[in-house]
Amino acid sequence: MAKRDYYEVLGVSKDADASAIKKAYRKVAIKFHPDKNPGDKEAEEKFKEAAEAYEILSNEEKRAQYDRFGHAAFDGSGGFGGGFGGGGMNMEDIFSQFGNIFGGGFDDFFGGGGGGARGGRRVNKGSNLRIKLKLTMEEIAQGAEKKIKVKRYVSCDTCGGSGAESSADVETCHTCHGSGQVQTVRDSMFGRMVSQAVCPTCDGEGKIVKKKCKSCHGEGRIAKEEVLEVKIPAGVSDRMQLSMSGKGNFPKHGGVPGDLLIVIEEIEHEYFHRDGNNIHYDLHINFIDAVLGASIEVPTLTGKVKVPIDAGTQSGKILRLRGKGIKDVNGYGAGDQLIHINIYTPTKVSSEEKKTLEGLRDSANFQPDNKKEKKGFINRMKEFFE
Repeated sequence: MAKRDYYEVLGVSKDADASAIKKAYRKVAIKFHPDKNPGDKEAEEKFKEAAEAYEILSNEEKRAQYDRFGHAAFDGSGGFGGGFGGGGMNMEDIFSQFGNIFGGGFDDFFGGGGGGARGGRRVNKGSNLRIKLKLTMEEIAQGAEKKIKVKRYVSCDTCGGSGAESSADVETCHTCHGSGQVQTVRDSMFGRMVSQAVCPTCDGEGKIVKKKCKSCHGEGRIAKEEVLEVKIPAGVSDRMQLSMSGKGNFPKHGGVPGDLLIVIEEIEHEYFHRDGNNIHYDLHINFIDAVLGASIEVPTLTGKVKVPIDAGTQSGKILRLRGKGIKDVNGYGAGDQLIHINIYTPTKVSSEEKKTLEGLRDSANFQPDNKKEKKGFINRMKEFFE
């Protein structure tokens, strides 16, 4: 089932500001909150959908990517995803990441008081990784499947990411009582001030490891080199950033892994120059072919084709091969290949060739009509936009 437009999910216009988006998300999240709709799977899915939409639209960089490339900027039609449905975040992650939109969290709003992420302690999330991926124009035009080698931190198999030798070696932090935060109260000229800070005893984790795992030395993670298969959608552009959810670094002592950010690098092509989804190709033909006409083979992104050169073709004429450009990243067809005709002028000629050309110099058919040529330029521009 196709994803709904994020703006539609939150019920806002595409020019909505950050405040309007936050307000709209709050309204939808309240309506479909699990505590308000116990056992309702449809409401839960809509709750997750709203959280996914807010995650993208509340982030200036991600919103710009979405406005330009749609869902393809994040899910890549097979493997990419900054959203929740593709294996990224569960309900606990949503509460921890977006709960503060209500000030005191979802539980304060609905009167709940559970522990863990919904009690206020933020889920530990690992760092993102960023890599560059070079692609040829042919790969960009049609899409590609690539295998990439990534060095990252993964969860320790021995301790399951806890960092402890056994479950009995983990205890709740006695300073923050598992919340990961401590409150400080101080009096000032404005009255009593209450502030929260990361617990200094457990570094915000809410737990203390008494006996460290021997495999990971208490970190809960180990460095590992992995080969990942990624599917690149057709139509990506240079410096565009895609993400693979959960393929970044695993955090210390458990939590959720970060994301793998893939930055596209477009390799310069030998023949073609890209302009959006269109590609340009300079074709040089000799004077005889321009006068008499010819059928000439030219390269395209999918192989060679023959194009007809009409008799009397002028330098600067543009031929169009429809659909031979780059596929649109959102699936709206493909661009064209534009062939720019250039008439080749030899720099050296033999005495016999020179004699032949001298005989044609004064021929009426070889005399340019500047007025006609001016009109010809205008007509060529009209042909280009047809």
